[in-house]
Amino acid sequence: MTTTPDPVDAWMDSWRNELPEVERPSSELTKRIMFMSSTLDSVMRRELTELGLTPAEFDMLVALRRSGAPFRMKPNRLARSLMLSTGGTTNVTHRLVGRHLLERESDPDDARSTWLRLTPEGVALAERAVLVNAAAHEALFEGVPAELVERSTAVLRELLAAAPGLLGGPTARSARPQP
Repeated sequence: MTTTPDPVDAWMDSWRNELPEVERPSSELTKRIMFMSSTLDSVMRRELTELGLTPAEFDMLVALRRSGAPFRMKPNRLARSLMLSTGGTTNVTHRLVGRHLLERESDPDDARSTWLRLTPEGVALAERAVLVNAAAHEALFEGVPAELVERSTAVLRELLAAAPGLLGGPTARSARPQP
């Protein structure tokens, strides 16, 4: 099967000519993942803008929706699951509470603690946002055989398992080039 050259091919050809020692076994893979990620992110941002959401707001709404009924979490657990700082979580929380998509609930077991819970409007918007986002991403893969998507998914899952650093785990430090 022949493939059509894409922007990554041009980038890699340029590096092969300009600085061949920069090319590593993972170089092309990394660039292709970054290229796809950028495209997927752009599509997601466009859809979220139409829904009046920022990516951080979307992430918080869907994390709470994904948690299952009653769609609530402790702020610190939510922050960890979103990889946000507590300050970032607080800012997003204030915006979503102000829009009546999220509410704070007192914790009856700990007077110093609260829960963050989706309102019915928050649940509805989270579900709509996930469905719209999934449909937009699916449209990007229109015409790609399902078997190719499944095979690619399996290979990427295997790659993640083989490279713990990609999941935030320990990595081997590479030597920096000496000047």
